Amino acid sequence: MTAPEERRRPAVGRQIRRWRAERGLTLAAVAERTGLNLGYLSQIENDKASPSLSCLASLGDALDVPVAWFFMGEVPPPRVVRAAERPINTRDGLGRIERVDGGDSRDISIVEGVAPSGGRAGLHAHTGDEHHIVLQGRWRMTQGDHVVEVGPGDYVRWDGTIPHDAEVTGEEEGRILILTLLPRS
Repeated sequence: MTAPEERRRPAVGRQIRRWRAERGLTLAAVAERTGLNLGYLSQIENDKASPSLSCLASLGDALDVPVAWFFMGEVPPPRVVRAAERPINTRDGLGRIERVDGGDSRDISIVEGVAPSGGRAGLHAHTGDEHHIVLQGRWRMTQGDHVVEVGPGDYVRWDGTIPHDAEVTGEEEGRILILTLLPRS
């Protein structure tokens, strides 16, 4: 068994300092809000003192953040896919499909379909629930015996394993955002 002094203490100082700065508070203001000693707060922020759970709760209240936020380590940067970098495929009869998410997400596929009037996806099926948000144009969405007519702002969800089709029925180009939940491996 590891001796207590050899155990790694959780380092929370950096996150406490971050949230204090985000809130525009001085150490003195936090000391006043928590009733904690100014010197002790400085030691906590510099990871020279390990605060109790009660102390962390007071700090969370004073900084208006959940205590769990103090334990966040290095957070990876967000993934940005620039519009000009999106993979684009063309599909006969439909138009183009842009992978809004860049194609590397583990849990969801986000694509934008753009089709001329009369453009059609063609009957197909795949795994995962599929969510549609009509951005432009009029669409006829068919799944099994169900047919719905939708327009800008309308939302449609269906089970992607059931054969389905989408067709632009209006005079103008159709644009639709499609989110598909990917199966877990």
